[in-house]
Amino acid sequence: MPNVVNTEQAQAWNGPEGTHWARNQDRWNAVNEGFDEPLLAAAGITGAHRTLDIGCGSGRSTRLAAHRAPGGRALGLDLSGPMLAEARARAEREGISNVAFEQGDAQVYPFAAGTFDAAVSRYGVMFFGDPVAAFGNIGRALRPGGRLAFVCPADAALNGWVDAMAVLRGLLPLGDFGRSGLPGMFSLAAPDRIRDVLTAAGFTDVTVKQAQKYGTWGSGAADAAEFLLATGPGRHLMGQVGATTRGRARQALEAHLRAHETADGTVRLRSTSWLVAADRPA
Repeated sequence: MPNVVNTEQAQAWNGPEGTHWARNQDRWNAVNEGFDEPLLAAAGITGAHRTLDIGCGSGRSTRLAAHRAPGGRALGLDLSGPMLAEARARAEREGISNVAFEQGDAQVYPFAAGTFDAAVSRYGVMFFGDPVAAFGNIGRALRPGGRLAFVCPADAALNGWVDAMAVLRGLLPLGDFGRSGLPGMFSLAAPDRIRDVLTAAGFTDVTVKQAQKYGTWGSGAADAAEFLLATGPGRHLMGQVGATTRGRARQALEAHLRAHETADGTVRLRSTSWLVAADRPA
């Protein structure tokens, strides 16, 4: 793949992890869809705006941005070939003509300067090898006065899926799982780090606001447990223990999730994230 420096992430998202997310895009949207409207509103997308969606995955937020700006266009960028294939297929089925998808690394992708009015991301900016360089490159793709908005996880302890996985400590080798500040999901969990990174990348008027939403993780405790253990972290942890321990872990996780079943049987867990907005200087 040309124009990629984050090779470790490219391998992951073009392997089992990307395939899992592509196959389960509707389930992941059910987990995260509560943040869609706040994200797009923070970006101020409307009318004829040209929008860049970073780490677009299977393209749900890209398609929503295209709907909000029927006179404009939306471009989704992601490392994952499997997810982009799903994004293109879904856009075609939905008849959305003002959207496109490209495979590439936002840190080095050769955007034309000043191309976009807004850049957004729903959980797609935490895995950059060099976040200052990546956000700087995204900033150059924005027109002067353009707007950046993204959602990223806040402290791990404030997220229900992390609490659920934590009950497996002692059964699975969790190690540093969920620790803030490490490269990966929680690399931007500290608000001061977000502000420092975006300021160093040339953005101004940075705002970081906490947002909490409940997402649907499964049709019942057993279904939700199976889904959680099929994610990348779940597969990695379960692959390090024997069959007996895997069975005990599945039972323990299911028991924890049963307390989160709603009246209709679905499992809903709280997600706590930062809704971040910043401007490219005019």
